[in-house]
Amino acid sequence: MTSPSSAVDDGPTCFCRDCLHDLDFTARRCAVCGSPRLVRHHALASLTFAHIDCDAFYATVEKRDNPALADKPVIVGGGKRGVVSAACYISRTFGVRSAMPMFKALALCPSAVVVPPDMAKYVRVGREVRRAMQALTPLVEPLSIDEAFLDLSGTQRVHGMIPAKVLARFAQTIERDVGVTVSVGLSCNKFLAKIASDLDKPRGFAALDQEEARAMLADKPVNFIFGVGPATQERLVQRGYRLIADLQRADETELMKQFGGEGQRLWRLARGIDGRRVVADRGAKTISSETTFENDIRDFTTLEKMLWRLSEKVSARLKNSELAGSTITLKLKTADFRQRTRSQSIHAPTQLAAKIFAISREMLAKEIDGTAFRLMGTGVSALRSGSDAHDTDMLDRRSADAERAIDGLRKKFGEAAVIRGIAYEGPEKSDEEDGV
Repeated sequence: MTSPSSAVDDGPTCFCRDCLHDLDFTARRCAVCGSPRLVRHHALASLTFAHIDCDAFYATVEKRDNPALADKPVIVGGGKRGVVSAACYISRTFGVRSAMPMFKALALCPSAVVVPPDMAKYVRVGREVRRAMQALTPLVEPLSIDEAFLDLSGTQRVHGMIPAKVLARFAQTIERDVGVTVSVGLSCNKFLAKIASDLDKPRGFAALDQEEARAMLADKPVNFIFGVGPATQERLVQRGYRLIADLQRADETELMKQFGGEGQRLWRLARGIDGRRVVADRGAKTISSETTFENDIRDFTTLEKMLWRLSEKVSARLKNSELAGSTITLKLKTADFRQRTRSQSIHAPTQLAAKIFAISREMLAKEIDGTAFRLMGTGVSALRSGSDAHDTDMLDRRSADAERAIDGLRKKFGEAAVIRGIAYEGPEKSDEEDGV
């Protein structure tokens, strides 16, 4: 019989994801619970880097909260001019994808149930999942609201089991307690862990090591490697590197001569080599809110009202997160889909809606030239602790006092308790997105 300590050191190469029972490598079903959901890999005990991705996160949360949607195609988004924020797996069988224009998604799947996005709810659920990740290891590097890298090196003795089992137990806990499902990719580095998490969705668990990576990557196009966009891909193809196999056959020095440091990065990743470490959560880099209009808007007064609402949403999220920022950014998208981004830094960090609005409004005024806009957003970056926010002049102090009074009333009586004059009777909007 294997001692507990040696079991942790050596670890199983096959186990059941449902009851965590160790199994023979050739097993097809669990001998204890009968489940076919097995994890097997010859290097299972040595793999410690994970990528965890919630499955169709926004749509899954909506189905969790409304069981009547369970067997229906669901699209999270809004308005004919909006885009798909998320599509459940049923919708995806019709060809619906995230970021697809809503009119196209509904043409592909007319029976879909469209649910407006509720970012505040998704952030709350995302934080629950994040806290559960951080209970496994302090090395959690979020990539978005619903995915993260984890490094579980050195945690075997803490948890009494290898990282693979810890992650399988984590997936069970999230599904049971939070009501969403996750897919897990486990490997020896971040690049391969991310690839692995996409191999077995939804509710998936896949392990991949460097030994297997070369063959798996060979027939993929070069843009399969993260960071290779259309321009880089074109340059690579022009020089004969169409597939990752072409990069694998290349000489490292030659690639470096042609592409500099990027050439070395591509040579290494093509072979499944990735030396990046998992960097623990450093918090949000930007807090923003944007909206896509039902109809294109040219009028400054109409845009101004919308901008105030967006500024209030950003301010509320800054305050709730106890953050302040000193760079304010305005985002506009024209009717022909051209994007304009304008930023301005301020002397002292702020979390005030009035300040965010005032700076954004100045930038907006300079863009009013008869152009029709289909989207507008504002955001705050260069974030710091909310305690660093300063009311730098009398106007700021008065605005801060007024906002605190309004915040208090809204907490007590609801968001609709107080509506600032500029926001009253603003235009309807089709889709709102908030970002962190």
